Amino acid sequence: MSDRRDFLKKSALLGLTGLAADLIGKDKLSSMENTVNFLADDNAKKFTVPKLPYAYNALEPYIDTKTMQIHHDKHHQAYVDKLNAAVNPSNMNFDLDDDMKCRTVNMGTDMVIRNNLGGHYNHSLFWSTLKPNPKGAPNDPSGLLMEAINKNFKSYETFKNNFSDRAAKFFGSGWCWLVVLEGSTLNIVTTANQDNPLMELGTAPAKPILGIDLWEHAYYLKHQNKRADYIAAWWNVVNWKKVEELFSKGFHR
Repeated sequence: MSDRRDFLKKSALLGLTGLAADLIGKDKLSSMENTVNFLADDNAKKFTVPKLPYAYNALEPYIDTKTMQIHHDKHHQAYVDKLNAAVNPSNMNFDLDDDMKCRTVNMGTDMVIRNNLGGHYNHSLFWSTLKPNPKGAPNDPSGLLMEAINKNFKSYETFKNNFSDRAAKFFGSGWCWLVVLEGSTLNIVTTANQDNPLMELGTAPAKPILGIDLWEHAYYLKHQNKRADYIAAWWNVVNWKKVEELFSKGFHR
């Protein structure tokens, strides 16, 4: 009984009873204790903003230095700070390969968790799928990923045009994604704000393997209101090797 009281006390202090219930479901008390440890361990490691795998100016001229500094150091850091104020993961820093945290998000999840967990995951994926291309060399996918793109979209150019069109026409702030479904099927989807395709938000979950940030802070300093110019520039710095790595892992429920 004392263990159960401790669990309820920690849940109340966190103000995350709804999220805890979503994570717990019908599991036994031992699972409940594990869940609260995930949420509330005072000695837990905190979510951290991953260091960029390149310099702030490395994506010039396609993404400018100042935008990278503000986007990474200010916007992403703000999501992490707010997330850490709400929950503390108990045994690891947030890992892109560990997408189970996003899979727990649903329509009943507290918006502080939903927005900031999404913001952290989405930006962490975004940084990892970019790479320098200072000479403007051709930048296309290859291997099994290219085969899957050709199979699902008829050609790479068709995929690129469809993706760019969806991203350009998306209203407001959000993301455009290339996702992999069960069976290695590819699709293009969009999500609003900091939602992502892993979340249980009324559509079939999918694993994002490439995403473009459509919030104005991602491009406004360089491109102002010209989102289409930003999208065209972004294709030059996509890290297709990383995307291929994510694709090779597939999606499993």
